[in-house]
Amino acid sequence: MQPSRSAKTISYVFIFVLLCIYLVPILLVFNVSLKSFEDFLNNPFSIASQFNFSNYTEAWKQGNFSDYLLNSLLYTGVTTIVSIMLAIFAAFPIARGYIAWGGFFYLLFVMSQFLPNPVVAQYRLMLFLRDNVHSDIGYNSKIGYMLLRTSGAGLVFMMFVGYIKSISRELDEAAGIDGTGYLRYLFQIIMPLMKPIIATGVILTVIGTWNDLVGPIQFLSSPEHFPITSGLKEFRGQYGNNWPLLACAVMIVAAPLVVLFLFIQKYIVNGALAGAIKS
Repeated sequence: MQPSRSAKTISYVFIFVLLCIYLVPILLVFNVSLKSFEDFLNNPFSIASQFNFSNYTEAWKQGNFSDYLLNSLLYTGVTTIVSIMLAIFAAFPIARGYIAWGGFFYLLFVMSQFLPNPVVAQYRLMLFLRDNVHSDIGYNSKIGYMLLRTSGAGLVFMMFVGYIKSISRELDEAAGIDGTGYLRYLFQIIMPLMKPIIATGVILTVIGTWNDLVGPIQFLSSPEHFPITSGLKEFRGQYGNNWPLLACAVMIVAAPLVVLFLFIQKYIVNGALAGAIKS
């Protein structure tokens, strides 16, 4: 069934509106980042008359991004890998009904998504781990912060449960007849079939960890542990802000996420198309 011309026109209008909603703010920030401070004061919304790419070099140095970048890469990489693996190993038996009370456990995860963030409880827990267990896994530690970020895998877990339910159970029976081990079956059969939803889970986890600004303020006090978002605080002045440099800092922080999405979105699109063809 081919859509009518009016339906196509309405679709293009909605697409254009969405493009404006998402792209216009990014273009405005990028335009401000290329201005000198004087040009910005004269007209904040005008198009940059000169492209001051040196702003990015100055923003990189002022924000200490070279010191914070490795921390963010460590936090994001470890948190994403651990969260995805935990979600897969928890979602598969619950989706298949291989454990008792699986529906009840799933309901608990669903309910947890509607609860407020337990910041006070997490803060007390980090202090307890630092003082009573080990200083390297509690407050103001890289491992402790990554453990906290890993606790946000509940949404990814629920997405995985729904997706695994759409995978035929006949594969489980065939693997059992062939004598395939549990781990081998997950890694070689289930996970390749889950590429689209895994890519979505990776994007959500990476965005949540990389862009975390409040968490480091609450649970990290040493500058050597700060992530890249902490560099944004360096552009806050006592009497005002240098908005062009701050815009450069925002673009620097956002650039890795944009690049990651450009590389990973093909898996999401290919997976969606494959699912549509199979159906």
